[in-house]
Amino acid sequence: MAPPLESPLRSPVRSTTSTQDRGVSSRGEADPRSPEHSQAVSGGCAGAISDALDSHGVAATYWLDTRPSGPLYSGMIRFVGRRIGAGADRGPGDRFERIEPVDPIIPGSGRIAVTTRVAGVNAGRWRVAATPLRQVGGGAGGTARWVLDSSQHPREWTVHTRLPALAYGPGVRQAMWPALVGLGAVVAVLVQAVLLRGAHVDVGAAVGISVAAAGVGFPAAKLWFLTQHRQHPRTFLHSGACIQGFLAGGIGALAILTTLVHLPLGTVLDASTPGLFAGMAIGRPGCWFTGCCAGRPTASRWGLWSSDRRLGCRRIPIQLLEAAVALGIGLVALALWFRPAHPVAGMLFLGALATYTLARQLLFPLRAEPRATRYGRAATITACAVTLLAALLISIS
Repeated sequence: MAPPLESPLRSPVRSTTSTQDRGVSSRGEADPRSPEHSQAVSGGCAGAISDALDSHGVAATYWLDTRPSGPLYSGMIRFVGRRIGAGADRGPGDRFERIEPVDPIIPGSGRIAVTTRVAGVNAGRWRVAATPLRQVGGGAGGTARWVLDSSQHPREWTVHTRLPALAYGPGVRQAMWPALVGLGAVVAVLVQAVLLRGAHVDVGAAVGISVAAAGVGFPAAKLWFLTQHRQHPRTFLHSGACIQGFLAGGIGALAILTTLVHLPLGTVLDASTPGLFAGMAIGRPGCWFTGCCAGRPTASRWGLWSSDRRLGCRRIPIQLLEAAVALGIGLVALALWFRPAHPVAGMLFLGALATYTLARQLLFPLRAEPRATRYGRAATITACAVTLLAALLISIS
């Protein structure tokens, strides 16, 4: 057996599942002491668009077997890749070294797929070697060391470069997000048109306004992402997108345009509600297939195997739970729309939006990255509960 191999890392490793992709150094390798050593996912639903700006990428996956029982523990996979046929004059794009921490590892959660993704490399076949390490020491103020994990096996294999937008590990299906989101948008507009026609509202004008509002909502979603993740505006074109920004920008534009063309704002908003949430129920699973907004790893039997584009494991299917919530809200809103006695116009939309926002806040702790402050989340929950109660009181009064 090979002797223990100490890693240059001397401190506990933290998970870096939300950092942006980094390139290799001038020598074609990453500094393992730097916080930039780990390849991770681009944040947000549309974050993978940035990958298409590079020419070639490599994705390499190591499968890790978790312990059947015991306490949480940490692991780390060191990937070293070399382009086959590069020769002695190997350049910066012919070699890479990446260290992928896995912290924590949950015993009994099944197999884990650890994927490193490197963009901006030279095209061709690559030989990738993966070495599993485990942490020893570090307790009671001691110094942590990383040594070879004897329970796992180092592996080598050959991979081919691909377009970076296609260079992903198992469990990631990039095409599903635009496909499902697009289908959801079509369903939302169709349902809105049918309900508005029954309410004798100008369907053509309302649908045109909805399409224009969606055009405003998409850049608003990207601006929301930039603000939330504190990214520079120059990354706008290839940044991610947040549903909160889409709703804020799209609904604001819808309200302004509807008022300008003298359509009944409350009626248009209420008629848009069932389709809006049906569309969200269709589009949200796209995040599950794409690996964004991932849930926390779990060993529960209710967990489903999925990836956050870096770590594939059994997770809480938070995206599917949000889709179920949106579907339920849409169905209830549709039933309330057809009630013989309509409440105050606009209250159906207001109550549905408050309910969905409240449900999202309650589900946030189940995410791998909650991205919600303690007091901010409490304030949002309180505001949504008050808004929902007010909408109910106004509707029944």
